[in-house]
Amino acid sequence: MSSQRTVLITGCSDGGLGAALALAFHTAGLKVYATARNSAKLGQCSSAGIETLIIDVLSSESIQNAASKLPYLDILVNNAGAEYLMPIADLDIADAKKIFDLNVWSYIEVTQTFLPLLVKSSYGGVVVNHTSLASVATVPFQGVYTASKAAIAMLSDTLRLELGALGVTVVDIKSGIVLSNLIKNGRDAKTPQLPDTSFYSPARDVVEKTLSQEKFVGVGSPAPVWAKAVVRDLLKKKPPMIIYKGEQAWLAWLIGFLPSGALDGTVKKLSGLDVVENIMKVGQ
Repeated sequence: MSSQRTVLITGCSDGGLGAALALAFHTAGLKVYATARNSAKLGQCSSAGIETLIIDVLSSESIQNAASKLPYLDILVNNAGAEYLMPIADLDIADAKKIFDLNVWSYIEVTQTFLPLLVKSSYGGVVVNHTSLASVATVPFQGVYTASKAAIAMLSDTLRLELGALGVTVVDIKSGIVLSNLIKNGRDAKTPQLPDTSFYSPARDVVEKTLSQEKFVGVGSPAPVWAKAVVRDLLKKKPPMIIYKGEQAWLAWLIGFLPSGALDGTVKKLSGLDVVENIMKVGQ
């Protein structure tokens, strides 16, 4: 039995939301295990005195190896993830499957692996899945990403009932817009470009500008502020089933009460799809 509450967080690379959560939990007095697949990207956490571990959430061996090093665990935060922006008509199916492997199936495998420790937690184990506003918002050109977040949101809700029978709490974080390196990481991995055969080629400049997400660079709640608020909710005696934090996170709550399609006009303007539609009509 551990006297200090423990938390493990996936996806804690420097400048990301996982690192912000690790620092906030550390400040709150918990024993924190900050993880990432690349040790060179854990400097922000290690320099703060946080214990770091290597976990490649797409590797069963890596997950098992990390779990074998922990004597106790009270809170598991599934945070590792990535974006994929592309019109559904132009998707690379292999890339789309990789996003589901990372944003959905890795969450389940990591949870399964650490569940024996969580069940034994003297504090009552907690599984936290980071789904974000994207799990309920319909965003043009982000269909695979938002679908992956919606999938893990539904799986989280099912886990909440199933694991409740084992004394384990499940929480869904539906974050709004938060300042992080998510967009930069996406650009560094692969600059979004429409294929030459795209139906949207006449509006290529507009679509690719949207895919670059330049409107959202430098926008959002500061990560430390967001993380502090999230950790405060998670450490409550009875954490909320869903945590809404970050800029425009309230939309995730509101959307559930609106009729289907009620925000289509607003979303089209934000994504530039209204301009794309006009260009496509002129070309017909």
